[in-house]
Amino acid sequence: MQRIAPCLWFEGEAEEAANFYVSLFDNSRIVDITYYGKTGAKASGRPEGSVMTVTFELEGQPFTALNGGSVSKFSSSISLVVQCETQQEVDRLWEILSASGDEERCGWVRDKYGVSWQIVPTVLTKLMKENSQKSERAMQALLQMKKIDIGGLTQAA
Repeated sequence: MQRIAPCLWFEGEAEEAANFYVSLFDNSRIVDITYYGKTGAKASGRPEGSVMTVTFELEGQPFTALNGGSVSKFSSSISLVVQCETQQEVDRLWEILSASGDEERCGWVRDKYGVSWQIVPTVLTKLMKENSQKSERAMQALLQMKKIDIGGLTQAA
């Protein structure tokens, strides 16, 4: 068991969100589901017998999704970074995650649950390590993009 894993707080759609995220990535699965008992339901205001937590893995990384009610909301101060090898992978994830969500600048997208993701091609890290003129040109191009275009980045660099 991994000692440190993120917990995502949902109003009531933890199981739905976990199933959605698991469907996006290979090597991903639902590990466990727990339910509110009488005491937990009373403390949280959630119905007894409803889903409390969903433990799941994305590409082997463990997560917990919690149905905690409307007390907390997601913000972009925490995001999930996905390293993509190809433009096809960038495009697929961007299309799915931005559907019913919000496209943001520089590869950031907020999904329909409010979770922020960064869909980043691995070539971007390489370009940012290049000499200062190349990395500056790549950064200028990146700042004009929402979904990152690998061809546009490499051409600009």
